[in-house]
Amino acid sequence: MKKLSARRRHPLAALVVLLFALAATGGLYAAFAPAGSAQADTSSQSLAIEQGKKLFATGCSSCHGLNGQGSSDGPSLVGVGSAAVDFQVGTGRMPAQQPGPQVEKKKNIYSQAEIDQMAAYVASLGPGPSIPSKSDYTTTDPQAVSQGGELFRTNCAQCHNFAGEGGALSGGKFAPSLKGVSPKHMYEAMLTGPQNMPSFPDSTMPQKQKQQIIAFVEHTTSTDNPNYGGLSLGRLGPVTEGLFGWIFALGALIGVAIWIAARTTKAKKS
Repeated sequence: MKKLSARRRHPLAALVVLLFALAATGGLYAAFAPAGSAQADTSSQSLAIEQGKKLFATGCSSCHGLNGQGSSDGPSLVGVGSAAVDFQVGTGRMPAQQPGPQVEKKKNIYSQAEIDQMAAYVASLGPGPSIPSKSDYTTTDPQAVSQGGELFRTNCAQCHNFAGEGGALSGGKFAPSLKGVSPKHMYEAMLTGPQNMPSFPDSTMPQKQKQQIIAFVEHTTSTDNPNYGGLSLGRLGPVTEGLFGWIFALGALIGVAIWIAARTTKAKKS
């Protein structure tokens, strides 16, 4: 009997059993391990949204509504995305101190962790631009500065001045200076179009072009890039400086001419 049972056992039986065991182990891992990881991510995101909602209710809801739906004092935040929150709160523009034609930059009152939580809550209200990573707004292209200069003069200089010095707009509004603005906030501003600025999504201005503009602005506004013209008057060079000289020089000459004319013999007789 022992000899008969030994003959009936197939030589590949052990291999088949091993393959079945490996397949069962892999199936169990695929069924439980990813689910656990996904649940952990979902739980972490839910916690961030919940904390962000509390911060939003305290610092933002008085103008934007408890659910971000907007009010007479502030626009709806549904669909603005996390990038808009990171820009507005990160630059201190929000919460606003007082109503006016334009909300100016100031020191922010929230930590980056708190800003991320509020951004997570606002992002949950509707799809919108997300906070960019460092690779989104940096480039190592050696031609980025020159190409960015062309793009900046075409799309941005009308308001921000060709050297990023800023400029006046109508109705008491203005385009702020770009000196000292972080690359991340510049990228977010182009994505979301804060206040009077138009937005430049990737469908309008590709990511590479936004990177080039940022490279140009960083180069132009850097303290390592001195202005050899002296008093810049907006860094417009000899045009504005010459105009400044002409106004004062002509004013002085006219004043002298009037003074001389008033003391001539004919003037005295009359």
